Amino acid sequence: MKPMHFIAGLIILSGCSKTSSVPDPERNAATWWQPVAGVTFDWDLSNISSTDTFSTDVVDVDAFETSKATVDALHAKGRKVIAYVSVGTLENYRPDSALLPPSVIGKIYPEWPDERWLDIRKLDSMKPWLISRFTMIRQKGFDAIEPDNLDAYGNETGFDISITDTKAFCTYIITLAHSMGLGIGQKNVSELTGDFSSSFDWALTEDAFDQGWQDDMLPYIAKNKPVFVTEYTDKMTQTKFQSTVCPAAKTKKYSAVLKKRDLSKWSYFCQ
Repeated sequence: MKPMHFIAGLIILSGCSKTSSVPDPERNAATWWQPVAGVTFDWDLSNISSTDTFSTDVVDVDAFETSKATVDALHAKGRKVIAYVSVGTLENYRPDSALLPPSVIGKIYPEWPDERWLDIRKLDSMKPWLISRFTMIRQKGFDAIEPDNLDAYGNETGFDISITDTKAFCTYIITLAHSMGLGIGQKNVSELTGDFSSSFDWALTEDAFDQGWQDDMLPYIAKNKPVFVTEYTDKMTQTKFQSTVCPAAKTKKYSAVLKKRDLSKWSYFCQ
């Protein structure tokens, strides 16, 4: 999870916020999970089990560490379950690195030194790895995918990745997820919103209120798609979250949660 917002030309053209709901025929005909604005959200990347309980409609958990039995248990409790997975970096502790050729593995991500950037331009080389990950997610029964590290453009990756390359990559992973009956969301990178709020099924932000770009995700609300807002305790107190973020989130129909940066079990919600 990379709570960094890249202002300068990160991806595609930024879109204007809308204030009225616009029907989306493709969305209405979809076979994958289509959440609506206002559903509640929690995020826990610790090692959860089938005995864990959550009070929210939607839970976002680690795709690898979460078993099918746990996903089934969460479904039995009425939860929808999102799978966190990186699509733009290789984490050296994951078991599937052999599916990626060395030619697509780039520089270390300085903020997360156990991850290396991937050359998303080489889709043909990356497809076996992506398909394997999305297939695992489908087989475990997840409802949707949280694709991390969509922000290669604007980072020192070791590759000359362009806006066009990133757009093609996002189009591919959206198409792949939907073809498997899985929803998929936009993770941060608000510059994507103008081009992809019709294609992604929801949005997830980190530090948006703290950094001042929270309104960039309003096009999702205009399409009745959720915006899951996460702020962090290293930047914001519970008092500030409750007094500033919560009223604004309610007005915008965002679903907000305050978390610790390690995305452990602790959560604090609007009262």
